[in-house]
Amino acid sequence: MKQEAYIGITGMTCAACSRRIERGLNRMDGVSANVNLALEKAKINYDNQQVDAKDIAEKIEKLGYGVADERLDLAISGMTCAACAARIEKGLKRLPGILSANVNLAAETAAIRYQPGFIDSDAVLERVRKLGYNASLKNEVQEDAKERALAKKRNTLLVSILLSLPLFVTMAAHLPFYHGPMPGLLMNPWFQFALASVVQFYIGGPFYVSAFRALVNRSANMDVLVSLGTSAAYFYSTVQTVRAQFFGLHHPDLYFETSAVLITLVLLGKYMESLAKRQTTTALKALIGLQAKDAARMVNDKEERVPIDQIQVGDVLHVRPGEKFRLTARSLTAKQPLTNR
Repeated sequence: MKQEAYIGITGMTCAACSRRIERGLNRMDGVSANVNLALEKAKINYDNQQVDAKDIAEKIEKLGYGVADERLDLAISGMTCAACAARIEKGLKRLPGILSANVNLAAETAAIRYQPGFIDSDAVLERVRKLGYNASLKNEVQEDAKERALAKKRNTLLVSILLSLPLFVTMAAHLPFYHGPMPGLLMNPWFQFALASVVQFYIGGPFYVSAFRALVNRSANMDVLVSLGTSAAYFYSTVQTVRAQFFGLHHPDLYFETSAVLITLVLLGKYMESLAKRQTTTALKALIGLQAKDAARMVNDKEERVPIDQIQVGDVLHVRPGEKFRLTARSLTAKQPLTNR
């Protein structure tokens, strides 16, 4: 299938450079290239059945030039375990033009290096969504959106606890040492069925959605296990309830409380995990804010404040007592190395 790409090329200094790249690319099977020296870009038409983006980039690098790349930072939600992060990384690395992809589960972010022209940010976002997760550009994510998501998790957890608590109480009736009273309503199979159904399909609905997406992508995650385990208890209890109602079963074995309590406990764990992530993110932002953003550089015996990224090897800095800097340096008086002090 024919593909067209506009890629940036670095390292060209004259018309001979552009001609050399053109000749080198045009010798490749299925490739037609036109290099513009002024724009430092190349228009490449290629057949992806014969050659891929990686081959073209490697050819340009072998000729002694570079392919311009950019960094893309994403915010990803919906990951539940390390397997989710690994699946996203593998899925992104299969895309043409992706140089590297690193997914951070704790921070729910992804750092991606890619080659514009072979792929764009929309294609990367679409790939993540097809894998079953939500993704957006990191600079588009606002703190209030994260707070709303956390509040939604909290409210869902409270509703789940409220519905599961009556079912949890019925577990006391099965204890051999408990001989106290138990309200008849709580022991009614249809009452338990109603409460458990809301927890199973309304509160636990996202588990089924996530499990389905994982299975479609021929993988398994924690949500698959949760869905299987709770569904077994729920549907077995449902069959027992129907047999008791219509087929004369006198002592049905019900496990509605098992499915409901399991879902509630998993939601509790997810909520606590979200709280921990928020605290970690807040702490990291505060730590980054403590880093020095500028330094005092001595130029002709005069001091000037310059941004840290403008400091070069060999510069002489004036560091006052208690001042912070993010560099590796050597004291001119004590002749001792100073690192990140």
